[in-house]
Amino acid sequence: MASLPTSQPHAVLFPFMSKGHVIPILHLARLLLRRNLSVTVVTTPSNLPFISASLADTPATFSTIPFPSNDDKIHVESAEQLPSIAAATRLMKPAFDRLLASLPRVDFLVSDGFLPWTYDSAAALNIKRIVTYGMCAYAGALQRDFLPLLLDKKLGATDELIRTPSFPWVKLCYNDFDEPWNRRVVDGPLNDFIMEVVAASSKSFGIIFNSFYELEPAFVDYWAEKCAPRPFCVGPLCLAEPVKAQVEKREWIEWLDVNGPEAGPVLYIAFGSQAALSASQLQELAEGLESSGVRFLWVLKSGDLDKIGTWDAGFAERVKGRGMVVADWVNQREILSHEAVKGFLSHCGWNSVVESLCAGVPILAWPVMAEQHLNARMVAEELRVGVRVETCDGTVRGFVKAEGVSRSVKRLFGEKEVARRVAEVKEMAEAAVAEGGSSWRALTELIDEACGKV
Repeated sequence: MASLPTSQPHAVLFPFMSKGHVIPILHLARLLLRRNLSVTVVTTPSNLPFISASLADTPATFSTIPFPSNDDKIHVESAEQLPSIAAATRLMKPAFDRLLASLPRVDFLVSDGFLPWTYDSAAALNIKRIVTYGMCAYAGALQRDFLPLLLDKKLGATDELIRTPSFPWVKLCYNDFDEPWNRRVVDGPLNDFIMEVVAASSKSFGIIFNSFYELEPAFVDYWAEKCAPRPFCVGPLCLAEPVKAQVEKREWIEWLDVNGPEAGPVLYIAFGSQAALSASQLQELAEGLESSGVRFLWVLKSGDLDKIGTWDAGFAERVKGRGMVVADWVNQREILSHEAVKGFLSHCGWNSVVESLCAGVPILAWPVMAEQHLNARMVAEELRVGVRVETCDGTVRGFVKAEGVSRSVKRLFGEKEVARRVAEVKEMAEAAVAEGGSSWRALTELIDEACGKV
């Protein structure tokens, strides 16, 4: 680790070892560096190459601490995995304590919420801890507000919609929540881990939402009045880094160039690095894309390719010219920013939602796990910047048939009001992060207060 200038305020950033959690914290690092702070990012050896490459054009410094396993590339495909992963990360605490104590000056720590033990590490040295989950205030506020109803065994069926107490225009059901809240009896290791996370968060100095106030004012205000710790909306964080075109154009960008707006709108399809669909669901998705007649760019995980296997050898030939399937890492923001892309079929991970909004691209919401079902409601019902995918039984977690895919895609492309609204949100986001905007001011407040300037 390079030496740190002692005259500058110094922030230590410690993301959870998963790409969806790492990326927004790296964007935050850029914002802090622009405000004349020194930044140290703490990670594990296997994650260091990605993190250091992402911030290679900045003066950020990096420190590594060992992960208690040979594999520190964490992939959370089920909430049930979190307790065991959390137990493993806790074994990093002694090394993190030594690192924190060895640094010449630390004004505050930004820690992922899935690392609750970092609160004790920071508190022992009188360092302020700021927590982040990379999520929005809408999901956080609804989880807190709906919790008493989830714990009430008198609630109806799992898909029965119930008005939330503080937001009567929002209706939710059991299946809008992931483990353990969608059970009739909430207990076990996962519940214990969540309670630990909530307790550490509530004692922290603040919480960062990757959002901006104008996007969700009622939910930010609710959090500020009824929850802890204090919220700071400093996003969209992705706007801290300009969209970078690759030095050498990748084949899918060349394909988009050829299939520009004059050839018809292109639907981008991606479910992120964690969310997974079954082999049968992937097959229905493929058949639906084929029958829809729309142009599409479909990014698959390698695991999805394994599940599909040989699936339909004639698919690629039949959609040739209007469809492309990619099994590789892609620059999602570069794709979303391409003029040919007019829709995003997304799992509604919050990073993907924010990137789509900032690119002005409407969303076809197909949530899978975590808080994605809440994000999907926000997209379709609260913000009206997208539509929900059509399930065969009308439930939020129902199976999606090929005809449902086809109808949903055509509906997305036909919704002029959705396109108008997402363009409006894009402008709001850009204004929020500009100098003097709400997110710019919130970051100023966070830095001044965390560094003891006020």
